[in-house]
Amino acid sequence: MGSLAEPTPETSDRKPLGIGLIEHIKGTKISFKTHQVIVLILTFLAYASYHATRKTTSIVKSTLDPEASDVSLKFIPWRKTYLHEPAESRKLSWKLGDGWAPFNGSDGTSLLGELDVAFLSVYAFGMYFSGHLGDRLDLRIVLTVGMIGTGLFTSLFGVGYWGNIHSYYYYLIVQMLAGLFQSTGWPSVVAVVGKWFGKSKRGLIMGIWNAHTSVGNITGSLVASALLSYGWGWSFVVPGLMIAFLGLVVFFFLPVSPESVGADREEEDELHSLKKIGEEVTEPLLRPETPVKEKPVGFIEAWKIPGVAPFALCLFFSKLVAYTFLYWLPFYITHTAIDGKYLSSSAAGNLSTLFDVGGVVGGILAGHISDRLDARAITAASFMYCAIPALFFYRSYGNISLILNIVLMFITGMFVNGPYALITTAVSADLGTHSSLKGNSRALATVTAIIDGTGSIGAAIGPLITGYISATSWSAVFTMLMAAALIAGLLLTRLVVAEVTAKLAESGSQGRQQSRSPSVTIEEV
Repeated sequence: MGSLAEPTPETSDRKPLGIGLIEHIKGTKISFKTHQVIVLILTFLAYASYHATRKTTSIVKSTLDPEASDVSLKFIPWRKTYLHEPAESRKLSWKLGDGWAPFNGSDGTSLLGELDVAFLSVYAFGMYFSGHLGDRLDLRIVLTVGMIGTGLFTSLFGVGYWGNIHSYYYYLIVQMLAGLFQSTGWPSVVAVVGKWFGKSKRGLIMGIWNAHTSVGNITGSLVASALLSYGWGWSFVVPGLMIAFLGLVVFFFLPVSPESVGADREEEDELHSLKKIGEEVTEPLLRPETPVKEKPVGFIEAWKIPGVAPFALCLFFSKLVAYTFLYWLPFYITHTAIDGKYLSSSAAGNLSTLFDVGGVVGGILAGHISDRLDARAITAASFMYCAIPALFFYRSYGNISLILNIVLMFITGMFVNGPYALITTAVSADLGTHSSLKGNSRALATVTAIIDGTGSIGAAIGPLITGYISATSWSAVFTMLMAAALIAGLLLTRLVVAEVTAKLAESGSQGRQQSRSPSVTIEEV
């Protein structure tokens, strides 16, 4: 009868074969800290590969739609012009400057924008369901299926190059299916990391860990740019094979939770007991001592957690800005004269990586500042407000010289990606373990999916609008981005006021305690 009172282990979380093999070869169990290192490395590489496959589209855009030949003079939609052109003009072109039907017509830019919104819409829609599944199924399996599926459909987009496929709907369907599998990534990696790491310095740790977003973007940009000269299909196939391979690595080596591999938490608990008096005690994000099996938190219940809605809506506008840069920055650079010169698609792709380098710095800086201030909303809002002048200066003065363009792009990336990284990592983890949940740990993937899923809707809308209005004015695009950054900051106003009020109250309390301490000392003397 006593066994009935013991926690029931989740049968879905089994020890990965690779971990078992390593322990068999060593002859001893892997330590808790080593498991944490494995988790950080594998989840970092996994999500970096997601972003590497996502970034390729923006690099190839200017090759698919060069706007450099007589094609740009056609004002009839491609569906008509392409079908009426001679058969020989529709054959596979091996030249970079020829473009690729159906994207090299007068409406090519808007068609590419439609591909972006199709991908991101399905991605945002799938995010909600992926988080729901992530709290109920083995995260290792969910992540593996998502990575292999992403690799398959990313590669199929590139296969269109060798298959001489010019059907818009082929690329549309492939992008939508790729977006569906991509949606499994973020809720899964955040939930896994959340099960292994506590709250102490979470903003800084996750800020550094979240560099995978920018590292993935940079890797995708460099790989896709390097392969363009061999044919744009390779720019999709190679990243697709990379993420599929890493998916297999995740399947064999990723420990989903300490309980799934029998890792001992006592090592970590002993370190916590050695903390200095007065220092914040690190609480484990998930508590294995729960006497009964927890029920996953429902979708509506997760929305009601204090802070989820404001941060989710803030991320809507934050990702609108970030993803517009993700998908359109290389295209913008190739169509903007810098110091009187236009850069090639490959050079523009390489240059755009500096935006992501700034994003790495911004993510780490935002996490560190929010830890020091213990104020997530103040940090996120401040970065969004600083992004407004950064966007203005990049648009106004980025064309003067290459050096100035690099500096302004780096600064813009820092302020745009800083709050985006903070909200999708530390804030999501904080809210997924909110006190209102009363210790229920099975909300992390759902809360992460709600916040990032809502943000992904904005990420879909930004590139879509850009595809249409950029043909008229890039200044209008930047005005839209500045307005979105302003709204993102304003949406956190209530939380900012609450944090400022709490800080003032805490400061006043400390001041009163300090004013009393001298009198106590005198009386004792």
